[in-house]
Amino acid sequence: MENKQSSPLKKLIKTCFIIGLGFLGGLLASLVVLQSNGNTTVTQVATTKVTSQNKTSTTEAVKVVQDAVVSVVNYQNASSTGNISSLFGQNPETNLNENAELQVAGEGSGVIYKKDKKYAYLVTNNHVIQGAEKIEILLADGTKAVGELIGSDTYSDLAVVRISAEKVKTVAQFADSSSLTVGETAIAIGSPLGSEYANSVTQGIVSSLSRTVTSTSDTGQTISTNAIQTDAAINPGNSGGALINIQGQVIGINSSKISATSKSGLGGVSVEGMGFAIPSNDVVEIIKQLEENGSVSRPALGISMVNLSQLSTSAISQLKIPADITSGIVVAAVQTGMPSEGKLEKYDVITEIDGQEVKDTSDLQSLLYKHSLGDKMTVTFYRGSEKRTETIKLTKSTQDLSN
Repeated sequence: MENKQSSPLKKLIKTCFIIGLGFLGGLLASLVVLQSNGNTTVTQVATTKVTSQNKTSTTEAVKVVQDAVVSVVNYQNASSTGNISSLFGQNPETNLNENAELQVAGEGSGVIYKKDKKYAYLVTNNHVIQGAEKIEILLADGTKAVGELIGSDTYSDLAVVRISAEKVKTVAQFADSSSLTVGETAIAIGSPLGSEYANSVTQGIVSSLSRTVTSTSDTGQTISTNAIQTDAAINPGNSGGALINIQGQVIGINSSKISATSKSGLGGVSVEGMGFAIPSNDVVEIIKQLEENGSVSRPALGISMVNLSQLSTSAISQLKIPADITSGIVVAAVQTGMPSEGKLEKYDVITEIDGQEVKDTSDLQSLLYKHSLGDKMTVTFYRGSEKRTETIKLTKSTQDLSN
């Protein structure tokens, strides 16, 4: 009887032992899996760290110049309708310059290209600082400095501003833009949509060279600029920023883009990837004059003019020019005392400058401004049906033009 009673007890002990071994085995297996997962997690983190340190020719190029690219903030007086004090009954005749707070009128970018012991000099677009009562410069490290306008030029759309050199550590270098090739890498750096997005970087290629970009200034002056075309993204606020090559050298100053066109045959279509920059060689020539004189002296013919293509057929018939002449510049008036006096007459139709075809006023302006004061320029034109050529010495500048 005693042996029969002990048998169930032995079975219970045996069962508990087996369960215990199973639990212990499961625990050990769980620890192994957790340890294995821990090792995997560590491996993934290590891989991520390696990826974040990836370097390319683009990142190296940006590193060279990025700290020399700044944000430019244009402050102007608020209008009386927008001044909060006027809402509370301030005399509207009060001088705004003394009482109105300056407000941000626009933002753009700039490139520091020169530094001495006292000052650092930066180039930006003229339209970025135009009308500014105060110019504020935001450096790449977040430091702010008050900018002093040294000179500006409407035609080239360039301006030079200087700031204290105290916080400036990096200066950009200009490349030779005459050696650029279509298809090479182009990297844009600037502040699209303002300083909130300062030092944004976009990449593309040089799409074309020697494009003529025509625009109109705030004063109504036609501006024809020689430009580099690029598909690197350029947006409002990028104006005045750097377009660089893969070596980190500045090949151009970003100035404009085409976002839509109504060109004949295309309709009103939106456009992507058509940005423009002023070539570095042109920039260097202009900023040198702006530093020295505060302005750029250009030769002037002393004529007012209109595009032949803008005239009606009846007006063109009165000019009595050959029927195959469909483009050119019609002289509307000649200013007394200017180089064109005695050489050109009202209703002459200019078709060539120095042997190069002139289709419109932007062509003439572009060819004229390639000359310096004292140069001689050959002008081919029609006076009625007669084709003539005159050599004109450019003895007067744009400063000599009467309003």
